[in-house]
Amino acid sequence: MADLNPPPGGPAPKTPPTAEPVWTFRGYGLRSSEFTTAMVHFYRGELQRSNTWRTRLDNTTNWAVVTTGAAISFALSDPAHHFGVIILNTLLVTLFLWIEARRYRYYELWSRRVRLMETDFFAAMLVPPFAPSPEWAENLAETLLNPDFPISMWEAFGRRFRRNFVWIYIILGLAWALKSYLHPVPAMSWAEFMAHSALGPIPGWVVLLAGLIYNGALLAIGLFTAGLTQASGEVLPKFGEFPVLSGLWQAMETHEAHNEGGAMAPKPGAPAAAPRAAYGRRRQQLLALIIASKPQAVADRILKDLRRGATALHGKGMYTQQEREVLLVAVTVTEMNQLKALVNAEDPNAFVIVSPAREVLGRGFQPLTH
Repeated sequence: MADLNPPPGGPAPKTPPTAEPVWTFRGYGLRSSEFTTAMVHFYRGELQRSNTWRTRLDNTTNWAVVTTGAAISFALSDPAHHFGVIILNTLLVTLFLWIEARRYRYYELWSRRVRLMETDFFAAMLVPPFAPSPEWAENLAETLLNPDFPISMWEAFGRRFRRNFVWIYIILGLAWALKSYLHPVPAMSWAEFMAHSALGPIPGWVVLLAGLIYNGALLAIGLFTAGLTQASGEVLPKFGEFPVLSGLWQAMETHEAHNEGGAMAPKPGAPAAAPRAAYGRRRQQLLALIIASKPQAVADRILKDLRRGATALHGKGMYTQQEREVLLVAVTVTEMNQLKALVNAEDPNAFVIVSPAREVLGRGFQPLTH
């Protein structure tokens, strides 16, 4: 075995450099390998929650299929049985659809985090420059600190309707028509069919019209929400399920952005805007103005601890007639608490103004060009 103690006067053994910790708390440093291990366990946990809610989606679909099969079997098994059970089952299936849409929103909440880690963390390990996307950690932290549903109830309802429930409604409609035609005896004319379709004192044409309106409204919701593509947990078609409707929704979003922010519409021939990220909306960006008696100390803490740039603007207090430096700092919503803490540590009497920034472009934020 080699002697680990060097001879007197000999060179000291080389020790590997200590990796710089990527996360520190109360003197404890988390090295890069430990950080990656923690993210792997976090990914497994989020994937498990996503799979759990995916299973709950399958449960509601199974409920709809089972009740539909039972209702149709009961209605067609005996001429004495009325088709009203099919109508009641249609309402019950709609309730299942609403429950499934609500569960789908929770499923998208967890799957968005999974997709964010897959696209911006793990996938980045496979291609140069072998570094995560500069924004993935901030976006992931924002979903943890301020969780919200990534898709609307309308999109969730329409997506589940198109994927599964539209076929159940079609089968129920055909079963109702077959029941009205066959029982109690096969209808030989349209008048007889309408007579079979009567529901107690309600005429057959009213029942038929109500069914067409009800199912037509569901179909309209399914079609007009096809252009919404906020969902990230499923494999979506490259150009949407219905390209025309996708273009219509994009035009409406552009019009809303023009009205809200005053942004000019793109000129003909201009490059298209960057596609929506797989993980949903962008993180909120803030602009902070800091007026402190120790601007250099505050700026040093921002550069060292927050790893953000700071710009000093010369200002003058009109009440005190004192000249001071005003620090201009762009941060994200997840960094705001740390900024307040370090400013308070250096100057508890500092004056801080925080305002939302519509868009911050440049290093550390959104790229200046798309």
